[in-house]
Amino acid sequence: MHLCGVLVLLMTLSAALGLRCYVCTGAKCNDIQTCPPVSDRCASAEVEGNVTKSCLTNSLCISPVSCCDKDLCNGAGPTGPGVMLLLLSSALVTLFL
Repeated sequence: MHLCGVLVLLMTLSAALGLRCYVCTGAKCNDIQTCPPVSDRCASAEVEGNVTKSCLTNSLCISPVSCCDKDLCNGAGPTGPGVMLLLLSSALVTLFL
């Protein structure tokens, strides 16, 4: 029963702290910011090879800006063929072991 109380407390505390997003302009995007209460989305845009990541309001999420609403959801880039190759090779190894 105490575990449920702790989980509820942690979830409430996390929501109270606000959304966390990666923020940057340029190639290196390691900075994390807790968004202000008016910003309810993490945003990412690439224009002419320049990447920009920030906190935004939902009303500003129009093309070419992509938005998401989870903590640090604007950090990962698209997965390429390397990930698919890794998954396929793992499946084959599992199949033959």
